[in-house]
Amino acid sequence: MLTPLQWAVGGVCAVLVGLAKTGVPGLGILVVPLMFHVVGDRLSGPGTLLPLLCAADLFGVFYFRRHAKAWDLLHLFPWVAVGIGLGTTVLTVMSADSLRMLVGGIVLVMVAAHLIRKKVQDDKLLGADRTWRKALLFGVITGFATTVANAAGPVMNLYLLSSDLAKDQFMGTGAWFFFLVNLLKLPIYAWQGMITGDSLLIDLILLPGILVGAFAGKRIYDRLPQRAFEITVLTLTVVAGLSLLLRR
Repeated sequence: MLTPLQWAVGGVCAVLVGLAKTGVPGLGILVVPLMFHVVGDRLSGPGTLLPLLCAADLFGVFYFRRHAKAWDLLHLFPWVAVGIGLGTTVLTVMSADSLRMLVGGIVLVMVAAHLIRKKVQDDKLLGADRTWRKALLFGVITGFATTVANAAGPVMNLYLLSSDLAKDQFMGTGAWFFFLVNLLKLPIYAWQGMITGDSLLIDLILLPGILVGAFAGKRIYDRLPQRAFEITVLTLTVVAGLSLLLRR
């Protein structure tokens, strides 16, 4: 099983996932590299994380169910399916080291995208209209990143911000989107051998962390100083991404 340190890091990951789904969107990207350090191989990391994400998605859907504009995302799903197909292919052919570096690169690219969005107005960066090109770009990248590493949160957050949604609509729409996408990934991960009896046992033990994070996230939703939080999360995410790229 896991060492005490791995259990501790896994517990932190579970709490962070709960926080990300109910109060602090974007925090979940920090969990992606951390889970590789918990379970230690290219398949078990995403496979262990996915059921935790599904459990946390239920809280996000429940809390923000009245504010979702999920129908506005239907045009994304065909392109998300393309991205999932590409990601599934990558999972079958890439080595552990290559996938680890790919995940680290995805994390750092997502941080860069977040910083660019802060510097450039969304309508200038992405275009105000929901064109098919925009749907193709975000859909494919989201599907690919979520399949190979559960790392699509920053991409989707950028898309939702560019859609000029109110805060509650942002949370509700994102919750429904990732709930549906993560459910679609479950049979793929099971087929790839990424979800096993051992990984599900780890998820079951870590589940209380999801509950703690979900309840805490809802309570800090309107209270957390956004700028200080973003600086902290971005710094830790860069460190985590670099650790994946540079680890021997």
